[in-house]
Formats: sequence, structure tokens, C-alpha cells
Amino acid sequence: MSAKDRVRAKAEQTKGLIKETAGRMTGDRRMEAQGRYERAKGDLRDVMEKTRQTFRKKHK
Repeated sequence: MSAKDRVRAKAEQTKGLIKETAGRMTGDRRMEAQGRYERAKGDLRDVMEKTRQTFRKKHK
């Protein structure tokens, strides 16, 4: 993964947060759940990237 992937993860986190907030404000539970899902997916991508970077540094 590269910086491009980290940006994608952050974008996904932001998109999810916006959807979650909009869903909460409008009372749309489905949109709120979709936002939580997207944000969690972005969080997971971010953690995966950080883990990969850690292992790359240790093995060099």
C-alpha cells in the first residue's frame, strides 16, 4: 500500500462519518448504519497499512 491507499482509507472514513451524521440527523437508521460500516472499513484499511509499514521497517 502506498500514500494513495492511505488517502483512500481516510476518504472512506470521512465519507462514512458524513453518512452516519446525516442518517442520525434525518432519523434514517439505514444510512446511519451504512456510514458506520464505511467508517469501520476505512479504519480497518488504515490499521492494515500501519501494520504493513511496521513489519516492513522491522524486516529491512
